[in-house]
Amino acid sequence: MIHSILRGCAAGAAGTTALNATTFGDMALRGRSASDVPAEAADRLTEDVGLHVGGTGEQRSNRLSALGALSGIGVGVATGVVVSVAHRAGARVPWWVGSLVTGVLAMAATDVSMTRLGVTDPRTWSPTDWVSDLVPHLIFGAVTYGVVAGDGRP
Repeated sequence: MIHSILRGCAAGAAGTTALNATTFGDMALRGRSASDVPAEAADRLTEDVGLHVGGTGEQRSNRLSALGALSGIGVGVATGVVVSVAHRAGARVPWWVGSLVTGVLAMAATDVSMTRLGVTDPRTWSPTDWVSDLVPHLIFGAVTYGVVAGDGRP
């Protein structure tokens, strides 16, 4: 079991790296700014659980931005663990199915939680917004499931 958890952590970290690279590549190509949604979610979440994020102005904003990014890494690694444990338990599907399910799982985990926190509403997203969210998550799914389903040999 520990092997599956460790493989899941590595798979989720690899997938998260691929997601981030895809997102930053999109930002560079289109000249768009980073989303404020993860920082807003971190702000709401810390308030909801009664934690105080210190600092004022830019310093507090930077901390919330970092907490938002760290939470994304956490979701990615956790998704990798869930998929790896499910794979170990016998949930074996073709690579493309596993990739799709893994990507959608990660996307749902982030989008549903951020919607419930009230920082975004996918019903108001443009087609471009959907593509900007979907493509990196599908790449996350492909990399993560590829690591999980791989045989682990060099």
